[in-house]
Amino acid sequence: MLEVYVDADSCPVKDEIFRVGYRYALTVHVVANQSLVVPERDSFRLVLVGDRFDEADDWIAERAGEDDIVITADILLAARCLEQDARVLDPRGRVFKDATIGDALAAREAQTYMREMGLQSGGPAPFEERDRSRFLQRLDEIVQAVRRRKT
Repeated sequence: MLEVYVDADSCPVKDEIFRVGYRYALTVHVVANQSLVVPERDSFRLVLVGDRFDEADDWIAERAGEDDIVITADILLAARCLEQDARVLDPRGRVFKDATIGDALAAREAQTYMREMGLQSGGPAPFEERDRSRFLQRLDEIVQAVRRRKT
């Protein structure tokens, strides 16, 4: 069974994940450090972790494996999951791959440095409807690719 792990505390596409999970009968692990509403379905599971720094990330990285799908905007978690041969997608539809994760990690470090030096402020661009559409398209593509591979 295909499993999806969601780094859920600030994930803006949970409803879309549930729709795709329902359509393809996926097991969806919604991992958070606070209670969230998860549709009542045996294959949808809310996993509450403590509030220790990166506890949700650690839970996901310890369990996600080959051909599982991880939804996260956290580049460090994405890198950890790629090491386990999981497929990784961010909420804006960006697919993380082994060939590109190094660039993403370097960009993250550069942005952190710029913020610390006071040269950059603010956060990411506002989440838009086209981000949601791109996410749905990429998630569907990944599910289909994994299903083809497993048959």
